Amino acid sequence: MTPPPTAAPAPPAPVLVDPPSTRDAGTGRRTHPATGGALVLVGMLLVALNLRAVVTSLGALLDEVRDGLGLSGTMAGLVTTLPTIAFAGLGALTPWLVRRVAPARVLVVAMLALAAGQVLRAATDSAWVFVLTSALALAGIAVANILLPMLVKQHFPHRTGLVTGAYTMALTLGTTVAAASAVPIAHAFGSWRAGLGVWAAMAAVAVLPWVPLALRTRAGARRSTPTAAGTAPVRVRPARTRLGWAMAVYFGAQSLSGYAIMGWLAQLFRDAGYQPESAGLLLAGVTALGVPIALVMPTVAGRMTSLRPLVLGMTTASTLAYLGLALAPHGGALLWIILLAIGQGAFPMILTAIGLRARTAEGTVALSAFAQSTGYVIAALGPLLVGILYEVTGGWTVPIGFLLGALAVQTVAGMAISRPRYVEDE
Repeated sequence: MTPPPTAAPAPPAPVLVDPPSTRDAGTGRRTHPATGGALVLVGMLLVALNLRAVVTSLGALLDEVRDGLGLSGTMAGLVTTLPTIAFAGLGALTPWLVRRVAPARVLVVAMLALAAGQVLRAATDSAWVFVLTSALALAGIAVANILLPMLVKQHFPHRTGLVTGAYTMALTLGTTVAAASAVPIAHAFGSWRAGLGVWAAMAAVAVLPWVPLALRTRAGARRSTPTAAGTAPVRVRPARTRLGWAMAVYFGAQSLSGYAIMGWLAQLFRDAGYQPESAGLLLAGVTALGVPIALVMPTVAGRMTSLRPLVLGMTTASTLAYLGLALAPHGGALLWIILLAIGQGAFPMILTAIGLRARTAEGTVALSAFAQSTGYVIAALGPLLVGILYEVTGGWTVPIGFLLGALAVQTVAGMAISRPRYVEDE
C-alpha cells in the first residue's frame, strides 16, 4: 500500500506562545489589545521623540558650546562622535538585558538616564564632565534604539510598516524640533545651557507610560523575554550570517553620514555665510522634510519584493546633495536640503528591513542589536573624521569627499540586503 504523501516541513513556529499583540511589554502576560497595545504604542512614540533631540540640539549650538567650554576642534569631533560610540557599546548589551529584565523596566531606566544626563551636561563647566554626562544621556537612547524594532515585532506583527513608520516619524519630528528651536531657546534664556537642558523634560514625560507597565511585573518577570515563559529561546547569531553583516554595514554607512550631517551641517552653513538661526533652521529642514518620508518609507519598503530601487534612488539623491554642498552651499541650500532628506530615508528603510529580514521577535532583537551596535562602530568614524578633516583642511571639500566614499560602501551593502530572506535561515 502506498503511504500517504508527506507534507512539506513547516517553517519554524514563532517563539511567542500568545499572539504578540496580547502580551504585556512589562510582564509578558496577556493584556487586552485595545488597552495594553495602545499604552505600548503611546510609550513607543514618546520614546521615539527623544531619540535624536540630544544630538541635534548640540549640533545647532556647537559653536556656543565650544566657546563656553573651550573645546578644540578635535574635542568637538569627539563630542559629536559620542552618539555612535554609546549606541555601539550599549546597544550590543540590550539582548542580554531583555533576557533578564522586563522591557518596560529597561525603558524606564533608559529614559531616566536620558533626562538626568541632559540636565547634568547643561549645568557643568567642565569639558570632560560634559562628555561623561552626554554619554549617560546617550546610554538611554542606545538601549531604546534596539528595543523599538523588537516591540514592533512583538506587539504589532501585522502592522510592522505602519507602526515602524509612526515611531520613525515621531523620532524625526523630535529631531526637527530640537534642531530648529535649540538656538532660539538659548537666545531667549541667554545661554546655550537652556537650549540643551530643556529637552530633559521631554525625556521625563516619556517615562510615564512605561511606569504602569513596569509596576505590573511579577517577581519572576525578570526572566521575561521576547519568548514565552517555559519555551527555550531560539538563539539567533547574526554575526555568523552574510545578511547580518550586510545589514550592519548598510546601517553603519547611513548612520555615519546621518550623524556627520547632524553634527556638522549647521556649521557648514554658518561658514557659507548664514546666520546661526538660519543655519539651525536649514539643519532642521533636513529632518522636517524627513517626517513624511519616515512615515511613508516603511510601508513602501514592506510592500516591495526588492529594496533595490529604494537603495539606488536614495544613493542618487545623496550624491547630488553632497556635490551641491561642496560646490554651491549658499546658493542652492534649499535644493541640497531636499535631496539630503530624501537620501536620509535610508534610516527608516533599514529599520523596516530589520523586521522584514527576521521571522521572530527573538530574531528581530538579535538582528537589531547586531546591525545597530556593529553599524554604530562604523558610524563613529563619521563625525570624528569630518571634524578632523575640517580642522586640518580649513574647508568642506575633503570632508564631503569622505562622505561620498562612505555612500559608495552603503550602496554596495544595500544591494546585498535588497532581496527577501531571513536571518534565522542562514
